[in-house]
Amino acid sequence: MKRIWLSGLLVVITLSACAKASSTAASGPTTAAKTAAVCSKTASFLTDGTLTIGTGNPAYSPFFQGGTTSGSEWKLNDPTTGKGFEDAVAYAVAERLGYSADQVTWVPVKFDESYAPGPRPFDFNLQQVAYKPVRAKAIDYSTGYYISNQALVAIKGTPITNAKTIADLQSYKLGAPIGTTSYDFIANTVQPDGGPAPYQTQDDAVAAINAGQVDGLIVDLPTALYMADPYVQQVKNSIVVGQLANPAGSAPEHFGAVLPMGSSLTPCVNQAIAEMKADGTLQAITKTWLSDKTNVGTVPVLSGS
Repeated sequence: MKRIWLSGLLVVITLSACAKASSTAASGPTTAAKTAAVCSKTASFLTDGTLTIGTGNPAYSPFFQGGTTSGSEWKLNDPTTGKGFEDAVAYAVAERLGYSADQVTWVPVKFDESYAPGPRPFDFNLQQVAYKPVRAKAIDYSTGYYISNQALVAIKGTPITNAKTIADLQSYKLGAPIGTTSYDFIANTVQPDGGPAPYQTQDDAVAAINAGQVDGLIVDLPTALYMADPYVQQVKNSIVVGQLANPAGSAPEHFGAVLPMGSSLTPCVNQAIAEMKADGTLQAITKTWLSDKTNVGTVPVLSGS
C-alpha cells in the first residue's frame, strides 16, 4: 500500500528545526526526561503508583488504532495497544513522567464530560479537546501537542466538492457534533443558511451524511483523513474537499491534554510535551501516525472568501 506524504500536515506543529528521532517512542532516559519525572514526584495522582489517562469510547482512528478484543469495554480501539497518534503521545508523556506502560490505566470519558466542572476520573485526558476559553474556566489545559485546521468531508461528485472558498459553503447543510470546535466553526465562521446540523456524536454525524441528510461534515483534519481514507471510507465514497482556513487574526486550533483545574501535574505534563518537541519525539509520532498512515494525499486549503 503506497503511503502519501502530506507536506502541509507536519508544518502545523512548531518543533525544533534540528530535532531528530529514530523511533516514535522516547528513546530512553535523558536529562530532559528526568526533569519531567522529578516534577511528577511532587504531583498528586488519583492512585499512587498509577497514571490514569482518560479518552473517548469509542476511541477513534487515527488517534487510537489497533482494534479491540471480544468482550472489551473499549469500542473500535483499545488504548492499551499504544497504537495511534494520541495513544503514542500518551505513552510517551507517561514515560517522561516516570511511568512504564504497565503503570498506565485508561478510563472511558465522554467528550463533553472531559471539560465539564466537577471531579475528574483521570490524571489527564487526551481526546482531541481543542482549546476554548470557556472550557479553560473549569479545567487545566496542557501546552498543545497538535495544531490542526478544520476540514470538509463530502461525497464524491456532489456539488459541494466544487467549493473553492469558505463562502461557497454557505448554501449547503453542514453537520458536526454539538459542543465541538467543528460545530463552532460552522456556526461562527461558515455561517451556512439554516445554521449547523447538530449531532450528539461523531457516529451520528457520519450516519447522517451516509444517509444523505447533510451535504458535508466539518471535522479536524486528522479525522477527515481517516473518514475519507480510500481503504477505510467511514463516509462512503467520500473525499476531503479541503482544509478550512482560520479567520484572519484568530489563533490556530490546538489540542491539549485536559487536567483537573489547578492540578499539580499540569506543569509536569507541559514539561514532558516541551521535551518531546525539543528532541523530535513528537515530530516522529506525528509523522508515523498522521502522515505515513494516510492515503488521502495533499489537501488544499479553502480560503476565507
